Amino acid sequence: MKYSNMNPQEIEAYKSDDLRYVAQTTPFGKQLALVKGSGATVWDVEGKRYLDFIAGIAVNNVGHAHPEVVEAICAQARQSLHLNVFGKVLVPVQVDLARQLAKVTPPGLDKIFFTNSGTEAIEGAIKLARRATGRHKIIAFEGAFHGRTCGALSISYREVYRKPFEPLLPDVTFIPFNDLKAAEEAITDEVSMVIIEPIQGEGGVHVPSDDFLPGLRELCTKHGAMLALDEIQTGFGRTGRFFACEHWNVTPDILTVAKAVGGGMPLGGFIARPEVMDLLTDPPLSHMTTFGGHPVSCAAGLASLNIILRDKLVERSERLGGQIRERLWEMKKKDDVIVDVRGKGLMIGLEFRDPEITKVIVKHAQDLGVILSYGVYSGGTVRISPPLTISDEEVDEGLGIIEKAIRLSV
Repeated sequence: MKYSNMNPQEIEAYKSDDLRYVAQTTPFGKQLALVKGSGATVWDVEGKRYLDFIAGIAVNNVGHAHPEVVEAICAQARQSLHLNVFGKVLVPVQVDLARQLAKVTPPGLDKIFFTNSGTEAIEGAIKLARRATGRHKIIAFEGAFHGRTCGALSISYREVYRKPFEPLLPDVTFIPFNDLKAAEEAITDEVSMVIIEPIQGEGGVHVPSDDFLPGLRELCTKHGAMLALDEIQTGFGRTGRFFACEHWNVTPDILTVAKAVGGGMPLGGFIARPEVMDLLTDPPLSHMTTFGGHPVSCAAGLASLNIILRDKLVERSERLGGQIRERLWEMKKKDDVIVDVRGKGLMIGLEFRDPEITKVIVKHAQDLGVILSYGVYSGGTVRISPPLTISDEEVDEGLGIIEKAIRLSV
């Protein structure tokens, strides 16, 4: 079906039926009706063009509808859709993607369990840590976001989201992000897992000090706890390294991935050393999935991964990210409404002095043709995470619109 170039009456009918038939988790209706994407650009039902400065929330690292990803999807779909992704059935494209992932993951992390999403990857990581250690206590961090299913919600920080669904997992302790002293006091021989985003996303794009992740690695090794790194947002070149943990030369015990791994298709996974992952064979079928590692998603993921490597998009992310942060710092000098600019690569946080001003700036930018977002846990921080393929000209255009949006808002 084609949804472009709708008239106002058709658009209103869709908005009305969206509220009527599609479950909502916000008290207001949808603002945008996007129907097409290419590269760093998306279009709505009326044909209006927007620059996507959030890449579908760090999903479209190779851009929207990259021709090679689309062709890989079509080729796999013509061959097979769902057959069976688990148990006795071999899925060759799964193996091809897993082989390629093993070449880019931290040393020793060679085995992946494919899931549909990031929150499912987190659930698998929790189970694997419990199975590997025989313990159940978890250390998570203030400002952390890991998902909305019950296990993932248990280790996500904001109480306002946890409280309505309690009781959740017991024995979860939240400690301050980037506080090694607090970590030293909290991590004991009773802890099964320490889970952390190398750079916090929804918490406001916070980058730890250089000693923090190495310090966590040392503490986990000392106490026999599993260090799990949630690279669902930070992976696949987003921060100027293939995985953000490479900034600090830290290898986790468990690595979770999703978002960009599927090249725009639903895909995730948790990754560990083979001897750890093989614990899920005792008892057999300790963890299962129906659609995780779907052949079409794996084909898209393999094409996307090859594009990232071939086109040196990791290096491009580092270069463009530096340029964007430099421009944002120049804006900060002109207007004290900007409190801070932080991040690595093309994962950038632009913090304003007032969350309400932030919302107005995001709305003005959208009206002018740039899609931004602010963190679920940090309403004052705008997240800038465009596709790694975005052109220099599109960066300039988008930053010019952001600057204009700021001027209109203060």
